[in-house]
Amino acid sequence: MRLLGHRLSGGAAVGFAIILANIVAISFARWIAPYGEADLVGDVWAPPSGADWLGLDNLGRDMFSRLLFGGQTSVSLALLITALSFSLGIVMGFTAATTNRWIDAALSRLVDIIMAIPQLILALMVLSVLGTSIPVLIGTIAILDSTRVFRLSRAVAMNITVMEYVEAARLRGEKLWWIMRREVLPNALPPLIAEFGLRFCFTLLFIASLSFLGLGVQPPEADWGSMVRDNATAINFGGIAPLVPAAAIALLTIGVNLVVDWFLSIHGRAHGEGA
Repeated sequence: MRLLGHRLSGGAAVGFAIILANIVAISFARWIAPYGEADLVGDVWAPPSGADWLGLDNLGRDMFSRLLFGGQTSVSLALLITALSFSLGIVMGFTAATTNRWIDAALSRLVDIIMAIPQLILALMVLSVLGTSIPVLIGTIAILDSTRVFRLSRAVAMNITVMEYVEAARLRGEKLWWIMRREVLPNALPPLIAEFGLRFCFTLLFIASLSFLGLGVQPPEADWGSMVRDNATAINFGGIAPLVPAAAIALLTIGVNLVVDWFLSIHGRAHGEGA
């Protein structure tokens, strides 16, 4: 099997299959789920059965249905936050690399200050003060995550801006935005695309961590992190309820990483052949 002119490895094929299965499941959750997101359908922590494939949760809601709806929330938030963090981080990183050293120094020191505080602690502080609404959650994580994107995009852009074709564009009188968009960005895409996949995984796990601590997505809306928290005590009774969303998070993370590894390998080979 080939994709983009390159043969898929076994691991990449598995990764794409996992990602595709998740996309289909969460996209058609409304039609696939046998029950609503908050419907009470039976006893607390009832075991899996023919009617309830994954059993019931701490309130008697269908785990399979909540897994699908929770996936919509978790994956959609992770994608949106990752896209926002990359937009902000890339613009700041490219600006720092292509402008004068004072702007570079100011942006770099600002990022250093933010990164000096552990990300989870800083997020907990902000969410405790500003509240746990979805817009605040998105903005907080996107800004914190953009610092990591800034470091990568700045480093990549610094290597590109010394190339002859960038100097030629400057001598032609091209504007800064044109140089970033037409010269720097196309040549920085491979490492940034790979980083996008990795940052998506980190963001998915970060959202789940905040929800597990009670400062992420709030009930009755489902997401995978809060599902683990709500059903954690089921482990004491031999239940599998908290393992279901945890497995979903792990499986999607593994799938994305398998695809990212394959993408990095083909990029590395192409770079080696080009050298």
